[in-house]
Amino acid sequence: MANYMIAHFDEIDVQSCPCGYVQRAFVSPDNKVATLHIVEITEEAQLHYHKKLTEIYLVLEGSGTVELDGKLVPVKPLTVVLIKPLCRHRAIGRMRIVNVSIPAFDPKDEWFD
Repeated sequence: MANYMIAHFDEIDVQSCPCGYVQRAFVSPDNKVATLHIVEITEEAQLHYHKKLTEIYLVLEGSGTVELDGKLVPVKPLTVVLIKPLCRHRAIGRMRIVNVSIPAFDPKDEWFD
C-alpha cells in the first residue's frame, strides 16, 4: 500500500450532512489519520459536537457566523476556525468551506443535544 492518497473532488459524490451538503475525501477504512471535506453550508445547519474529532474550517466563499459554545463569531472568506472536541458548533449563513477532520471523520462521532 502506498504512503499517500489522492482524491479528485469532481469524482466524489455529494451527500447531505447536518451542515448542508458535503464531499468527503480520504474516507477509507485504512485511513484513520485525517479527512478533508468541502461543505456547502445551508441555513438549516444543525448545532452539534464531536467527542473525538478536532475540525478546522477554512471559509472559501460567503460569509456569516460560526456558533462556538454559544458564542457567535463573524466569518468571511479566508477565516480559519479550529474546533476542538466537545465544542458545540454550527455555521450560520450561506458559505462554502473546507473542513479538515482530525482524526479521520467518523459518522458515529456526531452528537446532537
